[in-house]
Amino acid sequence: MRVLLVEDDPMIGNVVQQELRDASYAVDWVCDGQAALTSIATGLGYSLVLLDLGLPKTDGMDVLRAIRQAKNDVPVLVLTARDATEDRVAGLDSGADDYLVKPFAMSELLARMRALTRRKEQAVGPNLSNGIVTLDPATHEAQVGDVEVRLTAREFSLLQSLLLRPGAILSRSELENRLYGWNEEVESNAVEFLIHSLRKKLGADVIKNVRGVGWMVSKGR
Repeated sequence: MRVLLVEDDPMIGNVVQQELRDASYAVDWVCDGQAALTSIATGLGYSLVLLDLGLPKTDGMDVLRAIRQAKNDVPVLVLTARDATEDRVAGLDSGADDYLVKPFAMSELLARMRALTRRKEQAVGPNLSNGIVTLDPATHEAQVGDVEVRLTAREFSLLQSLLLRPGAILSRSELENRLYGWNEEVESNAVEFLIHSLRKKLGADVIKNVRGVGWMVSKGR
C-alpha cells in the first residue's frame, strides 16, 4: 500500500517513514504543502495521506481543503501538535478522516491507518475476486478453491493491484510503483520474488506472465 507522508519536521519524518517501511508500506515523504498537492496530482494512487497541519508554503488545512474540493476521497489522517478542540473540529469538518495529536505512539498510528484502510475497502466491497482467486482486504487472506492462505503485506499489495484490474497487464515498473516509495531501494528481482511466493501459496496459474510485458490475473469465470 502506497502512503504519502506530509511532515516538515525531519526527525519525526525520518522515524515515521522508517517505521512504515518496516511495516511494508510504500512511503513517499514530502516536507511542504505545495509538494503534497503536486504529489497527489501525479496520480500515483495513494491509499492514505498522513498530513501535518503546520506546513511551509501551503498550510495543511489548505491542503486538506484542496484535496476534498478536487473530489478526491483518499483517506486523510491528520498528524499535528494542534490539540485544541476547535482545531480538531476544523480538521474533521474540512474533510479529515481521523486526527492524531503529537506526540503519538507508532503502534497507535499503525492501528488507525489499518482502521481507515479497512473502512475504505469495505466501502467499495469486502472482497476482490476474479472468480478464481478471492482476496479479503480485512484479513489479508487469499482463497483459491478450498485453500486459504495469509499473505505478507507486499504479497497482498501485489495481488490486490492485479485483482483491481483483472485481464490488464501490469509492467514491472507499475507494480514497483505500488509496492515501493521514492528513494526506497528495490532489488532487481523483487517483483519476480513476490510472484514466485504467491504462486507457491496459491497455484502456478493464478498469476500469468506475458513475456516481455508484465503480469496479469485472468478475468476469470
